[in-house]
Amino acid sequence: MILAGATVNQTPLDWKENIKNLLEAIEEAKSKKVDILCLPELSICGYGCQDLFLSEWLWKYCVELLFNEVIPNTENILVSVGLPIKFEGELYNCTALIHNKELICFIPKQNLANDGVHYEPRWFKAWPVNKTATLQLNQGNFPIGDHTYEMGAYKIGFEICEDAWKEDRPACRLMERGVNLILNPSASHFALAKSMSRQHLVVDSSKNFNCTYIYANLLGNETGRMIYDGEIMIAKEGELLKYNELLSFKNFNLVTWNDEDDKTFLTKRPTDKNIEFHKAASLALFDYLRKAKSNGYVLSLSGGADSSTCAILVSEMISRGIDELGLKLFLQKIHKADWFDQINRADKPKKAIANRIFTTAYQGTINSGEATLNSARELAAETGAIFHHWMIDEEVKSYTQTIENCLGRKLSWEKDDIALQNIQARARSPIIWMLANIKNALLITTSNRSEGSVGYTTMDGDTSGSIAPIAAIDKPFIINWLKWAEKNLGYKSLKYVNSLQPTAELRPSSNKQTDETDLMPYPILQAIENLAINHKKSPVEVYLSLKQELQLEKENLKKHILKFYRLWSRNQWKRERIAPSFHLDDYNVDPKTWYRFPILSGAFTEELKALENID
Repeated sequence: MILAGATVNQTPLDWKENIKNLLEAIEEAKSKKVDILCLPELSICGYGCQDLFLSEWLWKYCVELLFNEVIPNTENILVSVGLPIKFEGELYNCTALIHNKELICFIPKQNLANDGVHYEPRWFKAWPVNKTATLQLNQGNFPIGDHTYEMGAYKIGFEICEDAWKEDRPACRLMERGVNLILNPSASHFALAKSMSRQHLVVDSSKNFNCTYIYANLLGNETGRMIYDGEIMIAKEGELLKYNELLSFKNFNLVTWNDEDDKTFLTKRPTDKNIEFHKAASLALFDYLRKAKSNGYVLSLSGGADSSTCAILVSEMISRGIDELGLKLFLQKIHKADWFDQINRADKPKKAIANRIFTTAYQGTINSGEATLNSARELAAETGAIFHHWMIDEEVKSYTQTIENCLGRKLSWEKDDIALQNIQARARSPIIWMLANIKNALLITTSNRSEGSVGYTTMDGDTSGSIAPIAAIDKPFIINWLKWAEKNLGYKSLKYVNSLQPTAELRPSSNKQTDETDLMPYPILQAIENLAINHKKSPVEVYLSLKQELQLEKENLKKHILKFYRLWSRNQWKRERIAPSFHLDDYNVDPKTWYRFPILSGAFTEELKALENID
């Protein structure tokens, strides 16, 4: 028998496209004589329907599509496909098992994801272990519950995503019932290096439960924040048999394996975080652009590390899209099919597309340096982006004079440092927004996670935009990634930004302002942030964990920890206003997806006193 898993790139409420992707995957499987096909979790409606799951109509429409569109196209194949199902007044996250145009049963999820980015219990109820029942639908009565199904040499059971990550998991009971094929339809969000954990899970599961194990994950940027890598794996009795390339630009991918050909085993997929970030963020930008039906991206390109990273990611979105899909299909997907003839005649099609969908601007002030201007100009030229350069000193002067007249005094750097810095950042926002509006394009905001943690961002300045591609990535990673990109992606112009010390360039040049002087060394900030936010440690616990590791004087380490917690506490209001950001790492500081913190709090007052008094 031929077994297969397939991934699909779905979007909530995009019923036509969702069904098209599913049917294309099924047809491809049928053309390859597949007997058993596993499709991802909630793949009819999309995993990210959020509070639409609370409606009465959504699950019913999914059932209609199941019976009217999916089931009629399953001739001579067994298919599992995910959808929500309501039973006895409760909504369940289910897989429908279909064989040769007949619905066999619905299998509900037994363990719901309720940590990090997941809030499944808000919408779904966990199905009780071993329970089976009958579901009455307009189309008839159907089994629902903890079922298995036999087909040829296989007895088939299910674990749905989170089910497999629990100690008391369905597979424990499925093995006792003689199951030798477990299907795992998943919607497991992307995070750097997470694929290795999944591989261990799948391979170990196939060994521990003496079975063949098929894992199929969703693909792409489904709803704006979550990214799915489209991972498909097939393992048998402790050996990895097949896997696919991750983070594809295609609508679907299919991986097949013939159970008679079980002698070829694979090594585990290598993980390189630089490659993963490059592929995940560029795919997310591609999906965001086409699903939002936008004309392109606009970026305030300062010549620094953050904006340069965003520029490279947009450029790579174009490059990867053309390489994987071909020029014609790529243009069709971004709703620019009528450009094909002109772009196809261009000497450098990728640059020609960038020159139409990617606009950048260097917005200088008297405090800006020639080095950052040159960095921005050279990078824009290499990527093919439109490049504008203007000064905003007159706007800053106008705002400043208005306030000076209001206060009856001159503003000075000695008294008004923060306000004079912030007005420069904010003065850049209206004009770049105007350009984005005119072009009907998405404005990229360039703030990163390290700066978001401590509020080292100007609200309505560098946080101003439609989308924040790097808001979940720390600054040390970004700095190192740019060096990697210069060497491995071939962007020679990155030598300029890679030679610069990160700086906001908001104070007079005589001040020699740098980010790390304003804050603390970025590696130290990252170490504190990881323990404080990712691992939920108190100030004292952070100190005890780092005092040996960082080899700092005790008082200096305490000073950095005190600064972090104080800045974290007072800047939650800024994090509440982060533009939609991609979840790319183990954690982020976006309260809409990962870490919720009160806007008003005691600001760790007692905890920081304890830190000051500890040796």
